[in-house]
Amino acid sequence: MYICIDIGGTAIKYGVADAAGTLHTRGSVPTEAKEYGGTGIVQKVFAIVREAQQTHGVKGVAISTAGMVDPKAGCIVYALADAIPDYTGTNWKALMHDAFGLPASVENDVNCAALGELWQGAGRGFSSLFAMTVGTSIGGALIVDGRIVHGASGSAGEIAYMRVPGGRLHERCSATRLVASVCRTKGLPAGSIDGHAVFDLLRKGDPAAVEEVTALIDALADAITNVVSVVSPECIVLGGGIMAQEEALRPPLEEALRDRLPPLICAATKITFAATQNDAGMLGALRHFLQEYGDLA
Repeated sequence: MYICIDIGGTAIKYGVADAAGTLHTRGSVPTEAKEYGGTGIVQKVFAIVREAQQTHGVKGVAISTAGMVDPKAGCIVYALADAIPDYTGTNWKALMHDAFGLPASVENDVNCAALGELWQGAGRGFSSLFAMTVGTSIGGALIVDGRIVHGASGSAGEIAYMRVPGGRLHERCSATRLVASVCRTKGLPAGSIDGHAVFDLLRKGDPAAVEEVTALIDALADAITNVVSVVSPECIVLGGGIMAQEEALRPPLEEALRDRLPPLICAATKITFAATQNDAGMLGALRHFLQEYGDLA
């Protein structure tokens, strides 16, 4: 059994799983990153691992985490100080070994979500995929032959910096921008509605919602076109909170892609929506652990 931990900006999700990827327990605690920083996260993870070691005799720790990660060293190379203060430099492999005598694997959360989808979700059966997670910003991950491609700088898949018409992708395609734009267009106070409310407005034909969701879809289609043109993955997996609105997003997105890509490329690229939901990070972390260490049971 293994303890799988997904460290996000708002919550730390965790579960005990077997090597087949079946989660036998699940739990969550608030990250409280801004209040307690990296030190607070370490203390919370220690408590989670200590309990799992006592109750399930876990053999290893699989960690998915926000921030730029050096998977080989097992440390956080960079984390935004205003998001998670004092997190940069945290070495999870050393911490887990010294405190519990357990091997640990560490990987970026978007990469883990992609691995989770490949293993147990919408990407099952494919050997290559590109995952896009649309949330506060937008992130990406490339998997080829079942393994994450990190690139020379370790930043392969960082599509937030991609240029699309109107600016960088994170300025054009995120839940944050979508909600803010609808609020501004409708003259509503900032933060007075959320993504669910935007799609409720869309279904009612609200002009502001229609305009801004269309703009998001156009930016997303531009990004997918760029990715497919360069790496041609078998599958694009779309995840993140607003991607749960598949019914509203899929038809116009597929139409936008047909306008941008030749039929041959469109036919060879499957567009899917994430299936593992909140478990993707934990499952991907476990898959990464097993790739690094094998099954230690």
